[in-house]
This record gives sequence, C-alpha cells and structure tokens, in this order.
Amino acid sequence: MKKVEISINGKKIEVPSNYTILEAAKANGFKIPTLCYLKDINEIGACRMCVVEIEGARSLQASCVLPVRDGMKIKTNSKRVRESRKTTMELLLANHNRECLMCNKNGYCELQKISEELGIQEVRFEGAKREGVYDDISPSIVRDSSKCILCGRCVNVCKNVQGIGILDFVNRGFETVVAPAFEFSLTDVPCISCGQCIIACPTGALTEKDNTDLVFEAIEDDDIHVVVQTAPAVRAALGELFGYEIGTGVTGKMVASLRALGFDKVFDTNFGADLTIMEEGTELIGRIKNGGKLPLITSCSPGWVNYCERFYPEFLENTSSCKSPHQMFGAIVKSYYAEKTNIDPRKIVVVSVMPCVAKKGESLREEMQNNGLRDVDIVITTRELGKMIKSSGIDFNSLQDEEADKILGDYTGASVIFGATGGVMEAALRTVAEVLTGQDLPEVEYNSVRGMKGIKEADIQIGDLTVRAAIAHGTENASILLERIKSGEKNYDFIEIMGCPGGCVNGGGQPFVTAEIRNSIDIAVERAKVLYSEDKGLPLRKSHKNPEIVELYKDFLGEPNSHLAHELLHTHYSKKEKYSK
Repeated sequence: MKKVEISINGKKIEVPSNYTILEAAKANGFKIPTLCYLKDINEIGACRMCVVEIEGARSLQASCVLPVRDGMKIKTNSKRVRESRKTTMELLLANHNRECLMCNKNGYCELQKISEELGIQEVRFEGAKREGVYDDISPSIVRDSSKCILCGRCVNVCKNVQGIGILDFVNRGFETVVAPAFEFSLTDVPCISCGQCIIACPTGALTEKDNTDLVFEAIEDDDIHVVVQTAPAVRAALGELFGYEIGTGVTGKMVASLRALGFDKVFDTNFGADLTIMEEGTELIGRIKNGGKLPLITSCSPGWVNYCERFYPEFLENTSSCKSPHQMFGAIVKSYYAEKTNIDPRKIVVVSVMPCVAKKGESLREEMQNNGLRDVDIVITTRELGKMIKSSGIDFNSLQDEEADKILGDYTGASVIFGATGGVMEAALRTVAEVLTGQDLPEVEYNSVRGMKGIKEADIQIGDLTVRAAIAHGTENASILLERIKSGEKNYDFIEIMGCPGGCVNGGGQPFVTAEIRNSIDIAVERAKVLYSEDKGLPLRKSHKNPEIVELYKDFLGEPNSHLAHELLHTHYSKKEKYSK
C-alpha cells in the first residue's frame, strides 16, 4: 500500500494512503473522540465530535470520513477544535434527558464519558426539547427517544449488519427522531429482538427490558424453589462487568455469585446444550436416512427463528423442531428434576441468564410450555446478572470458584462452544459422526466450521457419508445463504444460523463495550477463545458422553426423539406477519 507523509500536532508521520485522519491519528497515539463512528458500519461524520483542524481548510473537518493526503497538516487538539467539541456536546446535552443516575446506561454511556473528558460542567443552551417517546411494550427491548442523540449507529447496524432496517430517521429538522416506520412500537414491526441496536447505542436510548426485580421477588419467596441456569456465552463476558479484561472466563465465580444471590439450585444451560445435540443430532440423522426435508437448520437462536418466521417462512419446514437449550432445560426441570426431588413443578421458578435479549420473548411464546407450565419463567441478560450481583453487595472478584449443582449440572466441551458461531454445528458433528460410524472417534475439533467469516461452508466426511454444511451468523448473512439455496446455487444437509454477528458471545444482552474498543478489537473473537479453551480443558467433549444425559435418557426419556422427548423438548414455528397494524 502506498504511503503518504502527513503531520499531526507537529509530528511528521507516514501512513497508508487509504487511511482516514481518524485511523492515522489512532495508529500514532493521538486520541480523537467519536460518538457516531462504528468502523465499517456507521462512518457518516454526523456527530461532529471527531472534528480536526486542517491547515488551509476554512472549516473544521470530520476526521472519521476524511482521507489523508500527502503533506496534510492536522491539529487534533487546537483551541478551535476543543471549543467546537464542547459546543457540540452542550448542544447534544441541551436536548437530552440528563437523568443520568437513573439511566440503565449510567457508567457505560459514551456521551457521559466524552462529556467528562471534555470537562463539561454546564450547558449554556436551554430551550425547547423534542418530546420523548418511551416504548416498553416489547418483552425484550425498551426504546426511550429522550436519550437518543441521532448518531445513526442503531439504524445502520439494523440495516447493514442485520439486513432488516426497522429503524430509521423519521421527520425532519428539529423534529427528527430515530424510530420504526410511522413511529410504530417495536412490537408492530418485524423486529427480531436480536438487540444489536442496544449494544450499538452509545446512550440509554435502547436497552433491554429489566426483569431483575422479578428474580429478587422469586428468590425471597420461601414457598418457591428457584432454579437458575447460565448460557455458555455468559461465562465468557460476565467478568468484564467487574474489571476483567475482555476474553477472561469466570465460570467458577459466576456459579459462586449465583449461589450467593440465594438461588436454591445453580445449574448450567450447557446441560441443555448437550441435550439439544442428542435431539437435533438424531433429527439430522433421521432426515438424512429417511429422505426428510433438508437442509436441517438449527433453531437454537430465537433471533434467527423470529427472522425466519417473518422473512423466510418457506424455510420453517427445514428448521429443527428442537427447542433451544435453555427451553429444553426448563422443561426437564419441571418434569424430570421435579420428579427426582419430589417438588411440585408449580412451585418451581426457572430463571435463565442469557447473553441474548430475544430469549426474553422466546420464553413467553405460547409453544414454550407443557401442562400449562412455562418451561422458563424469567430471563435476564448477562448485564442484568451483573447488576444483581453489584446491588446485593457481593464482592465478585474475591469469590472462590464453585461448581454447578448435580443432576443437571454436568456438561461436556461440546456444549460450551454453543456460544460461538459454528459451535452448534461442531458439537452436533462430534456426536453424529460417532453415532453413524459406531466408532469412538479421537478427532473432535472441526476447524473448518470455526472462525468469524460471515458465511462458512464445509464438506464433512463421516464414514461413507458426506455432510454438506454451512454456517451463517448475523441475519444479513443468513439472507444471503438462504437466497443461494432458493436459487438452486447451493445445496446443503445441515445449516447453523445465529441471529447475532459472532454468535451468542456478541449477543444483545452482553456487557456494553464502547465503540472505541469495538473499533480496535474483535470482541466476538476474544470471547469465543474463552469457550474453545474451556472445551479443550474438559475431560468429556462429546454430548452423548455426558453421564447425566445418559442417565436422563435411561431413567426418563427413553431415547432421543422418543414420544416423551418430543412432548417436552420439541416445538413448532409458524409464519408471522411483518407488520401487526
């Protein structure tokens, strides 16, 4: 790449000619604040926080969109630049809901952070404010337009990353807001509740529906037996809320903190993931052997299921009938576990800790119940669990590692990797390969289905059978993959689709990470390393080897895909209209 010589704050440097000023500054240790900028997603120069002074230019320039050129002399911190940024910030704050202490984003808000860095102590501009809209009808996402700064990050994540585009700029001038079409509620438009808009939002304009009070109420009710389960991806990110570096696993401390919160039993959704592999793997084998509908598409991601029901209902027959792991787990708790412990299932409350806000809506689906009892009663996110731990005065960092309770606490390495894109596929292949060949295969790692490429393909040889596999993460990639199938360009036997880019490790309920950090490292990659590391360190790495799973089938379910298994662990999905009005 050709290089050019530029000067930043008097320092001469050489940078690639395709760099923007922002990239050049960052690469050479000069920090420029940004609010609207998300690399490769939202590069529009809208917020004007990143302006710099260019010698010879009459006005300040947005560094995030201006390419460098040879001989350019740049000032990133002149008096003119500082005054401009302060004025811009004050204008944003003048029209902003400044009840920061009560905001769900307090302490993680990028507007708050930059305001502090700029030394803003007063707002000189007071006047009319846009009338805010508070939409909390959705079971997953809350929208508060009084905290929106019109940065456009949520708009472009939804449109360009997820390929849906339910959010956009509505109205003109001072009345401009970011909202669904006609300012409908999120429940009236084809929102799939993935929550990618939440983690893109720099303020508290988009957050998850908070269910922590419901959990505390259940724990404090002596007549209720409260069981908690944690998804694989939670352990890979929870530590970030307590000062740990991104990519630090905290499985033992997570379990200890849940026990300290007062849950009666602490289990792991990994058990449910192993159970899912038994059911879904058997379903795949049955479809291949008996001429069933192919490709089989996994159904572990509720965001993907929501997307399929609204945008690609013709693929519902291809979608696995298996419930997602945490729903399977809840069904087993209120049947097998209740029977084993002699507890009335009506007295059991199942709480799921998930990296995903779509799970909140999934647990409320009409299909997710048996005998009038919901499989899962309450869903909270990784962020909500962190909030509960902090508000309870638990010193997370000083906790000694603990293990999950037994009966439903054992899990294998196959279940852990569910949280990364390609993990469900790999876990299923480990079991399917041994079932089909009848051999104990020493090779368990299927590297061809790993990685962060948007769409991955692999031909997996299992004995005489070639399984044509594909993996997509993020619904824009899912759309591309499904269109290839519809056109006849591609044919597959097994497909994994995750609604969120990178899989569950980058779910909408995971800890907030500033755009500055997201623009520097791949969060999903770092968190996924935690899961692959734990998988590698476990003695059992194939779902069908889990002794508690073996016992569950022997004592209760009979065999995978049995009548009872279908009654408890399988479901169905149906076409949904995109707009409810």
